[in-house]
Amino acid sequence: MNPAEVGERLIGALGAGEASESGGGRFARATVDVPAERWAEAIHTARDELGCDFFDWLSAVDELPGGFTIVAHLWSTARRHGVLVRTALPREEPALASVVALFPGAAWHERETHEMFGIAFEGHPGLVPLLLPPEFEGHPLRKEFVLASRVAKPWPGAKEPGESEHAAGKRAPMRPPGVPDPDEWPGGRG
Repeated sequence: MNPAEVGERLIGALGAGEASESGGGRFARATVDVPAERWAEAIHTARDELGCDFFDWLSAVDELPGGFTIVAHLWSTARRHGVLVRTALPREEPALASVVALFPGAAWHERETHEMFGIAFEGHPGLVPLLLPPEFEGHPLRKEFVLASRVAKPWPGAKEPGESEHAAGKRAPMRPPGVPDPDEWPGGRG
C-alpha cells in the first residue's frame, strides 16, 4: 500500500481524522491526525486492519501556546508500510488514553513523554519517573521550562555578530599545553 492508501484506509475505518503524506520517496509515510478521544482506537485500527504490528516510537511536540501534539509511529513488518498517528491535546491538563494494552513496548515511551512533557496517559500501569530523579520538579521538554544552567551562567557565545561584549576583541591564539610563549624562548623572536 502506498502512503495515501494507508491514510485513507485508517480514516475510513475510524470515520474521523485527516490524512496527509510526510517524507518523500521510499521514506514517504502516511500521517493521520485523529481526535484525542479516538487515539487508542486509531492505534488499534492501524494494528489490526493495516497490519502495523511494530510500535516504533511515541513522543510529543510542544506547540506553545496551543498545547501539545502527540505522535506515534507504527510499522507493518509484513506489508512494509508505516503510519504516523497524531493528535492534539490542550495545554491545561493534557491527557490521553494509554496504548500499552495494544503495544506493551509503548510503556517506556509513554513514561518518558509523561515525565518530559507532563502528559498523563490514562490507564498506563505505572507512570513513575524514568530518567529524572524523583525530587525533580517540572517538565524539561516544555518550552516554558527554564534551563537552570542558563540562569546560573550566561551563554558564552554570541547568537549574532556584535551581541557579545567580547565580540569587538580578537580571540587570542591558543598554544598547545607545555609550549612556552615565543618571547620566552631562548634567543627570543629574533
